[in-house]
Parts: sequence; structure tokens; C-alpha cells
Amino acid sequence: MTIQCISPIDGSIYATRETLSRLDADAAVARAKTAQAEWAKRPLSERIALVQAGVAAVGAMNDDIVPEIAWQMGRPVRYGGEFGGFNERASYMADIAQDALADMVVEDSDAFRRVIKRVPHGVVLVVAPWNYPYMTAINTVAPALIAGNAVVLKHASQTPLVGERMAQAFHVAGIPEEVFQNVFLDHQTTSDLIAAKSFGFVNFTGSVGGGKAIEAAASGTFTGIGLELGGKDPGYVMEDANLDAAVDTLIDGAMFNSGQCCCGIERIYVHESLFDAFVEKAVAIVNGYVLGNPLEAETTLGPMAHVRFADEVRGQTADAIAAGAKAHIDPAAFPKDGGAYLMPQILTNVTHDMRVMREESFGPVVGIMSVKDDAEALALMNDSDFGLTASLWTQDAARAEAIADQVETGTVFMNRADYLDPALCWTGCKDTGRGGGLSVIGYHNLTRPKSYHFKKA
Repeated sequence: MTIQCISPIDGSIYATRETLSRLDADAAVARAKTAQAEWAKRPLSERIALVQAGVAAVGAMNDDIVPEIAWQMGRPVRYGGEFGGFNERASYMADIAQDALADMVVEDSDAFRRVIKRVPHGVVLVVAPWNYPYMTAINTVAPALIAGNAVVLKHASQTPLVGERMAQAFHVAGIPEEVFQNVFLDHQTTSDLIAAKSFGFVNFTGSVGGGKAIEAAASGTFTGIGLELGGKDPGYVMEDANLDAAVDTLIDGAMFNSGQCCCGIERIYVHESLFDAFVEKAVAIVNGYVLGNPLEAETTLGPMAHVRFADEVRGQTADAIAAGAKAHIDPAAFPKDGGAYLMPQILTNVTHDMRVMREESFGPVVGIMSVKDDAEALALMNDSDFGLTASLWTQDAARAEAIADQVETGTVFMNRADYLDPALCWTGCKDTGRGGGLSVIGYHNLTRPKSYHFKKA
């Protein structure tokens, strides 16, 4: 089978790759299993150093990587790629590895040695998405390798060059080719490998449907899985919020990367006293965007990664307007709208009966609603099938924490949004999935506890 990356820039075929046959895929996994045993025997300090060298080697490729990302998924080159976040996450996980993976010594006396060790799962399959192709992959790749696992990386067909770049960099840095393999697999082969217990752990970032397929394939195998799936992340602006900061951050969180962010803001609730001013400021920001070719320096909003993604957002928006929503952005301001190029939109007069307020949009559209108080905002924030992040805006930290305790998400922000802190666990609930990446907990998910109970006398 052949996979193709259709560039959103001009609809051309940017890259073509052949997928592995089941026989070749089995052979790749077998090589990984053999190599993993030796890799895990290396000192932790050596594994850390090699991963850090691999990360630096990716950074050295950044001038080539940035336009490749634009061609593959449409992000404007003006933003400089992902190496900042890529390096931040990998570096943090390297810094905490010694402590996170340290033995838990319960007793070491003349009579007993009782210890809990963290041991690697073996071979970890990382199924990475296209929207932040480097940063999402490194979330698992770096700690999995540091913890002593071998990694098989299957990247999204929209971003096939990313896995190749990472493998090239890590191999040049000295990580054995069998320990970190980039592979191209079709969905059926991926499911068959999981069902055959080929992996000790599977981490998937992508759609709810994809997560269900991973769970179905793993059913009955007892393979550990981590799933980061859809989101419909809310922002709530209280009456005491710093209005300018709230508008700037939430609208950027809704529109950056053409709205294609796992934790992007997809719905906003504003206290009625600030509602009109918030909308006015939001519209002014969005009207300043430049939709166009992501290779051009003046472009601030590139195309969505694929025409079908843009068409889904167009459909949600059109349905909402037909049901009474008010669109605040004039199409005349974005003459390049069409195909994968999707103009941004702000909607008011929206309700939770509309798809645009319930289904994941993953595009540059956001609905804004007026609320009377915290109770109404909390009910609306929790009225969702998803639970990744929520963003609260207030000067009262105690009030924010009281609300946060009741919000059904994996992360709650106060006075910020759309950011992944590697020191905190990245996780979700509901249809957003389960498991947790980064932080000490990320290491716990990529290893298993093993107890040693030694009686000495």
C-alpha cells in the first residue's frame, strides 16, 4: 500500500511512501525486541545523553524542517517550527529521569532488602499526529527511550517526513537503528500488530475513532495504552479578568495553527458585563490576520492540513448560522478562502444545540456565549463529551481553584491557555481518552513497577 501526503499549499503530492507488509512489520518489531534488551542494560546516564544528542541533531535540521512542515500541514514559516517546545519537553524529561526512575527503597537492612524498581515495557509503539508533528511525538519518544524501551514510531500520513527526520537525527547521535525505528504502516497492519501483542505499550494521539480502534485492537491483550483524543476546550472569562490579556490569549488559542491544536480553545464563555467588549476586541484581532501561503513571511494563518478538515469546519459554521448564530467576520476580508484555505470566524448567538459548540472543530472558528455567573459557566464547560483543558480568567486564584476542582478536564489553566507544561501530567478524561504523558507520571506510564523482596537471613 502507498500513502501520500497531499500538500495543503497547492494540492500537489508532496511525498509518497510505501507501507510495510505484515511480514516486514513483524521483522521490524523483532529487531526492536532484540535490541531493547541491550539498550536497557546501558547506564541511564548514557541513554539520557544519547537522547539529548538526538534532540540537538533535530534542532540542527530546523532550517529544513520549517518549510517541510509548511508543505506537509500548512503552518506558516514565520512561526519558526516546533524546536523550542520539542527541546523544552525532551530536556525536562531528561532532567527528571534520574529521580523519576529511581528505585523506591522500602527497606535495606541486615534482614531484608525491599525495593520497587521501574522497568521498561519493552517495545513502545508511538502513533503520532500531524498537527504538531514533532512536539507530540517527542512527548513519548524521549521518555520511552530514556526509560530503556525501544520505540517504533508510526507518524501520520500527512507528515511522513517527520518520523524520518527524527530517526535520522537520533541515529546520527548514536541511538541504534533498531532501538528507534520509523515505520510506515496502514491501519490494518497496525491493528494486527497490536492484537498480536507486539508491543508492551501503545501511545496514540489522534481522533476518537482512532482511539477506539486502538482499544479494540488491544482488547484482551492486556497491552498498556495511552490515548489523547479529541477536545472541545472552553475558556471562561470572569467579571474581574484582565480583559485584554484574556482576549489576546483565548483568541490566539482558538486561531493559532489554523485552530489545529489539541488544546486549542473551541468555545468561550464571558461574564455578561464584559461580553460586548470581549467580542469587539476579538473581532478586531481576527480581522488583522493574513490568510495565505504559509511559505510567505506575511502569512499569519495558513491552510488547514487537508480540504476535508476545512470542509468539516465550514459545515459546522454554516449549520450554526442557519440555526441563528451571528457571524462577525466578513468573508470579504479573507479573499483567499477556499479549499484547504479557511477564513477564521467568530460566532455569537450560539447554543449547545449547535454542532459547532459540541463537536470538535479543530479549525479557526470559535463560539462565544454570555453567562451570568460561575454556576452557569461551570455547567456549560462540563456540558461536553470531551475533557482535555479549560482556561479560567480571574484575579482570584481561590475562586479559580474552587471552579477548577469541579471542571471535568485533565488540565485547568488560570490566566493562560493552550500550553503544555512538561512538569505537569498531560492527560484527559471522557472521550479525550486516558493515560498521561510527561512529568514523573509520564515515566510511570512508560514503565512498570517491579518489586524485589529479598530475605537476607
